[in-house]
Amino acid sequence: MLELCNLGKRYGAVWAVRNLNLKLKKGEVFSFLGPNGAGKTTTLKMVAGVLFPTEGKILIDGIDVNEEPEKAKKLTGYIPDVPFLYPQLTGREFLHLVGRIYGMTKKKIENSIEYWKERLEIGEWIDLPSSEYSHGMRQKIVFTQALMHEPSLLIIDEPMVGLDPKSARIVKNIFRELASKGKTVFLSTHTLSVAEEVSDRKGIIEKGRLVAVGTLDELRERYKRVGKNLEEIYLEITERSEG
Repeated sequence: MLELCNLGKRYGAVWAVRNLNLKLKKGEVFSFLGPNGAGKTTTLKMVAGVLFPTEGKILIDGIDVNEEPEKAKKLTGYIPDVPFLYPQLTGREFLHLVGRIYGMTKKKIENSIEYWKERLEIGEWIDLPSSEYSHGMRQKIVFTQALMHEPSLLIIDEPMVGLDPKSARIVKNIFRELASKGKTVFLSTHTLSVAEEVSDRKGIIEKGRLVAVGTLDELRERYKRVGKNLEEIYLEITERSEG
């Protein structure tokens, strides 16, 4: 579904991401883990088409993100680490704007809004200006805009920031539901308990390079840590890389 081939991004003399090779399958939730500055957000921005890579290729269902960006973006939904909304627009107005960009009909936009406002419990806020929203409410609106056109690939940077426990549980359930429908979820998070709970595989990036990838059981076996949780394995891998 998603293939990263020798992907790299350089800022001046510094490589934020280097020689990244990764394949994600349909129906998979994949957690991308690593310390601050490891290259997670840079990678997600390249996959979403926000940043242009210095080298390498990104394929979404065989479509090259850099050669056919419009086609690729129609297959993706992107939730950045800092949700952006136009403060003067209501949530509904913002979602209509996004829906039109994706070529959705007015009826389809409204049907999608009705569905997601119930799922994410945003009904009482959706017709208020977004300048009045809490961070968690902004996050829910941005979730809705990323999902309303039914993308094949959902890209999320720090999905749980600002969400209360109930909303976080709803979002985690949505990830698994999307996977059960053959969608792919590519998320970056520092919340290792979330990664352990919802993702099929985990990848760990350190200093711009992918240093480990696999299911939790595969990582336990590889690092001889049977019975250990993801946090313990993650800390060992990143400490080894730093050494």
